[in-house]
Amino acid sequence: MREMSDSELYAELDKMKKDLFNLRFQHVTGQLENPIQMRDTKKDIARIKTIIREKELEQAQGE
Repeated sequence: MREMSDSELYAELDKMKKDLFNLRFQHVTGQLENPIQMRDTKKDIARIKTIIREKELEQAQGE
């Protein structure tokens, strides 16, 4: 993930947020077979946000 460009990271973040929304919807309606998917998706979102923030800080130090 760290090799991805900013636009790719933001696209992946949007995709993950949509996935999480769908997983929550499935969980509420009782259709979710593996609730661990929600936890894993949340962790992936946090990883992407961390990488985005690290890149922002690197750019700020370079200026």
